[in-house]
Amino acid sequence: MATCTIKDWQGEAAGETELDLAVASAESANHIVYLALRRQMANRRQANAHSKTRAEVRGGGRKPWRQKGTGRARAGSIRSPLWRKGGVIFGPRNERNYSLNMNRKERRLALRTALQSRSDDLIVVEDFSDKLAQPKTKEVVQALERWGVGRDQSALIIVAEKDENVYRAARNIARAKLITANNLNVFDLLNVDWIVATAPALDRIREVYSDSK
Repeated sequence: MATCTIKDWQGEAAGETELDLAVASAESANHIVYLALRRQMANRRQANAHSKTRAEVRGGGRKPWRQKGTGRARAGSIRSPLWRKGGVIFGPRNERNYSLNMNRKERRLALRTALQSRSDDLIVVEDFSDKLAQPKTKEVVQALERWGVGRDQSALIIVAEKDENVYRAARNIARAKLITANNLNVFDLLNVDWIVATAPALDRIREVYSDSK
């Protein structure tokens, strides 16, 4: 269990909350997070490599020479895999599926474990959607600095629900990524220096990723 201070828009303490999620045991924590990360990376992998077989490569409709009497080996097509510019045998095909499966309970356990392991890097703030009357990136950058995120540090901003002004103000910050609590994933949790979550987002995480489901 970790106790986190809730900061307001100005960076001042406005309360406290606890992050107490059901996580994996110490012996299996690293492995369950690794499995979830491997699944996420594999499922976003695209099978772009594609080689043509002798049926797909252009040309080769006519028999190069007659079957007998030339002294050369028999040949039925200039696009045979044995020929230059011919088809490829057992080459990579874009039909390959790299996706991996993982039980929902295991996925939720990995998410809770990854988030709980970053409790020291978690910054909890009040909902600030009402602070942005207009989508100004400068105001979000200044707010991140007030919350303790350095200019050369990356941050994952987690909100309960998507707000258009917040989204448009944060999308141009190269070192920051904005997601909703429903889109929580292991890669984003582990790939940043700081995790900035609003208090309603933490409540949403407890509701969605609780151990009871």
